[in-house]
Amino acid sequence: MKTIYTTIAMIFLANNLLFSQELNLQALLIPEELKINADAVLRLADQKITISAVDEMLVSKKRIVTVLNKRGNRHIRGYAHYNADTKIKKLSAIIYDGFGEKIKKYSKNDFKDVSAVSGGTLYSDSRVKYLEYTPTSYPYTVVFEFEYQNSSTGFIPRWLPLEGFNIAIQKSIYQLLNPLNIQFAKKEIGFEGYKVKRITDNHQLHYEVLSQNAIKAESLSIPFEEYTPFLIISMNEYALKGVKGQAKNWKEFGKWRYEYLKNGNDQLSESIISEIQDLVKGVENPINRAKKVYQYVQNKTRYISIQEDIGGWVPIPATEVHKSGYGDCKGLTNYTKALMDAANVKSYYSVVWAGRPKKNVFKDFPSMQGNHIILNIPEEDGNDIWLECTSQTLPFGYLGDFTDDRDLLVITPEGGIIKRTPSYKDSSFQNTRANVKLLKNGNLTTSLNIKSTGNQYNYAYDVESYTEKELEKHYKEYVWDYNNNLELVSTEFNNDKETVEFTEKIELSIENFATVSESNYLFKPNILNRNTNIPDRYRNRKMPLKLKFSFTDKDEYHIELPQEYQLSLLPETKEIKNKFGHYKASLERVDDKTIKYKREFSLTEGVFPKEDYKLYRKFIKSVARYDNQRIELTKQ
Repeated sequence: MKTIYTTIAMIFLANNLLFSQELNLQALLIPEELKINADAVLRLADQKITISAVDEMLVSKKRIVTVLNKRGNRHIRGYAHYNADTKIKKLSAIIYDGFGEKIKKYSKNDFKDVSAVSGGTLYSDSRVKYLEYTPTSYPYTVVFEFEYQNSSTGFIPRWLPLEGFNIAIQKSIYQLLNPLNIQFAKKEIGFEGYKVKRITDNHQLHYEVLSQNAIKAESLSIPFEEYTPFLIISMNEYALKGVKGQAKNWKEFGKWRYEYLKNGNDQLSESIISEIQDLVKGVENPINRAKKVYQYVQNKTRYISIQEDIGGWVPIPATEVHKSGYGDCKGLTNYTKALMDAANVKSYYSVVWAGRPKKNVFKDFPSMQGNHIILNIPEEDGNDIWLECTSQTLPFGYLGDFTDDRDLLVITPEGGIIKRTPSYKDSSFQNTRANVKLLKNGNLTTSLNIKSTGNQYNYAYDVESYTEKELEKHYKEYVWDYNNNLELVSTEFNNDKETVEFTEKIELSIENFATVSESNYLFKPNILNRNTNIPDRYRNRKMPLKLKFSFTDKDEYHIELPQEYQLSLLPETKEIKNKFGHYKASLERVDDKTIKYKREFSLTEGVFPKEDYKLYRKFIKSVARYDNQRIELTKQ
């Protein structure tokens, strides 16, 4: 076995020496095909991870990037994160011009040193050193080298060799050296269709990608990580801040996490427990008790980021959250769980990948995953209740699109369980009803009522907290930006948190809405919900189409015609049905002075072959055309 390791190591060394000798930093020598669609070319990315003990990891990185234009500056990645657990051993950078001549050299002390988190974070032990260089000409090349030692092995650096859009790869190497033969697991994603070279055995890994052209971004695509090579590693035995754990399966990992996170952090004083018990006294239904506790948390606390200790994996104690009134997602969820315990409501701390696009915790790969914490209240029928503990405004049991419809890890005393959060794709509705009055001079007035549910609720309810100025900007510049001369007359909102339905009652006017001449009157009957965004055109689409949301809009406008005008001819009903959704728009005569416009538009989320993109674009173009269709009134 020792001979095998020696042979692999020699291959690593020989390959790297050969490449170093052959690589000339002159930008002119970059193969022309690698410059296509490229803002930068990654000449070499060499990452080596050595696991020398369960609680000791050495990571060495060498990165050579030739930046071709101003847009390529973002691909330098000349930064090094560190904290109390991560010690920088080496850090340097050298800048070369397009002819391969050295311009400037940076040592460790020449890098800027700042906090690695934003000003919205209360405190943090995470910092970053970064290279500050302003180029005077293009192209130029940066040779960046970084080595650090870490006593936490729960987070093994991942490999995403293609890195992102508009950067070509000349050579990318990933090595994992494991001399103690500690058991580990690996997951390869998106390797199909790419020339990935592997030299591996049970305890050592070596991956390479050579000569990969730049990928051009395309709208409405699946996430980059889902269609390019992506490697993740997890040690079966690991350490975090000196605390050792195991992760052979989710149950084992969850049990370790529960015991470690608990560790006194969920304790409350007798006075707090008594306060909560008085709050729920006489309430027999556990869900109603949970509602009272959730409202208590929302009224008492606020969210603030805290990035300290194990990269932000351990919550601050519940008593501290209670005393200060603030916490991050970990602290607030842990605090809410402790209060639920006091109210005799079973609940579990749960780890999720939050944000868009939706991302699942890998069911088949137990490891440190997720970037957010929410609370699970289990139900016997499987329709669990989920609480977002960082929000002061969300309804009880409602998540919104930040954490909906994805697999996550629920941490119980018995171990970890994979569950799925609820989906709102079948309940995301927006229903609009309006009474519209068209005036002879081309102006209009209208009163409308908009009801939003599901994820549409999530996009709407924030307006109730807007100032008058913010409301004006919201409706004029974002919602109805295609209507010039729009003025809000009045707004009224109703946020029904029991049914999770948000209602907007609005009165508005629009000057010069219609085009008026001596004999006719032209206007667009779809006044308040037009689709104006046409997807980009691609002659040779490369990526699948991904529709991220399901929704249904239903609109009904009663339109009073202006005096002295009449509708002679009703346009025919427009309807389209396909795999992407459904569109229908119609006009009908109510009486001589009133017409009714009805519209329904729905989209279905999903991933479709790249060949379907043209059909989808054609569908949306048709929707936009019908939404912007004008009708003519004639003088009586």
